[in-house]
Amino acid sequence: MNVQTTAATTTGQRPHFQTVDPATGADGKGYDGHTVEEALAIARAVRAAQAGWRRTPYAERARLMREAAAVLRRRKDGFAELMCAEMGKTLADGRSEVEKCAFNCDYFAEHAEGLLADQPVDMGGPKAFITYNPLGVVLAVMPWNFPFWQVFRFAAPGLLAGNGAVLKHASNVPGSALAIEQVFVEAGFPKDLFRTVLVPSASVNALIEDDAIAAITLTGSVEAGRKVAEAAGRNLKKTVLELGGSDAYLVLEDADVAQAAKVAAAARMVNAGQSCIAGKRFIAVASIRKRFEQALVEAMKAYVMGDPRADGIKLGPLQAVKARDEIHKQVQDSVAKGAKLLLGGEIPDRAGAWYPATVLTNVVPGQPAYDDEVFGPVAAVIEARDEAEAIAIANASEFGLGSGVLTSDLARGERIAAQELDAGMAFVNKPVGSDPRLPFGGVKHSGYGREVSAFGLREFVNIKSVVVGG
Repeated sequence: MNVQTTAATTTGQRPHFQTVDPATGADGKGYDGHTVEEALAIARAVRAAQAGWRRTPYAERARLMREAAAVLRRRKDGFAELMCAEMGKTLADGRSEVEKCAFNCDYFAEHAEGLLADQPVDMGGPKAFITYNPLGVVLAVMPWNFPFWQVFRFAAPGLLAGNGAVLKHASNVPGSALAIEQVFVEAGFPKDLFRTVLVPSASVNALIEDDAIAAITLTGSVEAGRKVAEAAGRNLKKTVLELGGSDAYLVLEDADVAQAAKVAAAARMVNAGQSCIAGKRFIAVASIRKRFEQALVEAMKAYVMGDPRADGIKLGPLQAVKARDEIHKQVQDSVAKGAKLLLGGEIPDRAGAWYPATVLTNVVPGQPAYDDEVFGPVAAVIEARDEAEAIAIANASEFGLGSGVLTSDLARGERIAAQELDAGMAFVNKPVGSDPRLPFGGVKHSGYGREVSAFGLREFVNIKSVVVGG
């Protein structure tokens, strides 16, 4: 959903968020936001609530988180419709996203206490152990592309660790932001422990600077990450940043071409290509490149644009016309600089933010499809002489979020994935993705820190050493 936001960067100004349905271009619901003063008051209320929550037994925290999972499942269809209306996600994808959030809640409800249990240290004399205390209130600056999952990815482990949360969601998903707050209210969590603030990005610094906020997690662009890291650094506050990605898949000469193309298409087309972790650059060894790109075109043809509310549709609209136009410019600029268009690449004559599944080949340095992140349904095929050059091309990117290897030799794929690719995640013969049981995050300009898993659970705690003499 595109959104028009009135300014609210100075004292007393109240923003307004007017949404636009990306499938039709029609105005959706409008929301009055919070003034900076109101947002700060909310953050301080969360801090007050967290002071009691941190002493709540794990069993009670887990009970409430399981209830949050139950609320998500009960209201799954409505939440899917909300995401569809706000940012164009298909109903099927929306329902899957909500179910993933519920699983995430259940997983951490089951495992948080054990993962945060005191760890004894044998010092040969005095009693010593490591304990994990909550940091306080975490400010979450979240994006629009997975409006529920991005939030629950931080919120479930964060709350179970004893923290409070303030959500500053993307401006084009205000309804989702408020709905998530209501999930925790309906589940019975303490009043004010999780709150949403509807403010524009320009108001984030005021929150970061306030003593109520102990730490910040952001998922978004590299530029947004730089700004938040700079503000947090001035205030000496912990951050976790999950930024852009231009995930490379190596297509080796021994790959099953048809199966590799299906995996590649699935990796590229998740959420209409609007995902930080998504296959974007497919680096094919020369001997297999032509066969692979032909198979990839056929696999991508299965992603036909259609009504996101209809059954069986795998490609709905993009989140905004402006974003669609930026993607189209990247495609056009790449073609102008020598890339060849094999599929798609034309804006359809219809209202809304539509763009077809697109495949480019002859992609080389200097083209946006090679150098930059293309945040839409565009697959770029790059040729490499051999495995060594394919690895070098993959690692030359400024990004390092996800990566993949397509090969019939699993031992070879495992070696490359584990030892050679400069990325936070690597997948062999599978689409990239996230899971509460695995750490999620990247290196280089894809950010730092980890979400979910034991590693994410411990990002926003004080890892404290305790020594007891006798």
